[in-house]
Amino acid sequence: MKQLIGNIYCVGRNYRLHIEELGNDVPSEPMIFMKPSHAAVPMDGSAIELPEGRGEVHYEAELVLRIGRDYTPGVTVDELVDVIAFGIDFTLRDVQNKLKDKGHPWTAAKAFLNSAPMTPYMAFPGVEDTAGQDFVLRKNGEVVQRGNISNMIFPLQQIVDYIANHYGLGEGDLIFTGTPEGVGPVASGDKLELAYGGQILGSCTVLLGSGSNS
Repeated sequence: MKQLIGNIYCVGRNYRLHIEELGNDVPSEPMIFMKPSHAAVPMDGSAIELPEGRGEVHYEAELVLRIGRDYTPGVTVDELVDVIAFGIDFTLRDVQNKLKDKGHPWTAAKAFLNSAPMTPYMAFPGVEDTAGQDFVLRKNGEVVQRGNISNMIFPLQQIVDYIANHYGLGEGDLIFTGTPEGVGPVASGDKLELAYGGQILGSCTVLLGSGSNS
């Protein structure tokens, strides 16, 4: 997976109910942050080690776009994206809250190792068909998040245009497109499963350990 990844762009605050649950303001344009390529790991059923001792670690399930060609003005999402996945934007929530209070960047809360696990890729069916099914995150068998891209504040076309015009967008780049409501903490031993259209696409077990704590 890692050798195929360029930049990892992430969209913050793209579902209104998620914004409300965290008490944040609704942005007037896409809010973009980044993760390093080292953050991406496969959701292949194995354990994923996450930081311990830095406060709560929250899950945030998202649709992930993979860019299949270099962006050119006027290109549509259907032409630009070759495959999709579903991923989790793991977040050190207590760290993030402190950074927000100080007006500092979110890097320490978002960009740590293993913070972007992803299911295997699947062919992109197009924007319209992707909106025809919900994606779901289960924690220990219980549905904790359910999302549909039709509920995004900033649609996929606006997201790719914005990122391309402000930062650049090329083949191999990934975009985590934002999370719906229902985010919450994980504990060591929790099993997370991502499903789309009723089919489980990937899973992992959380391991909170000192190995990610440096």
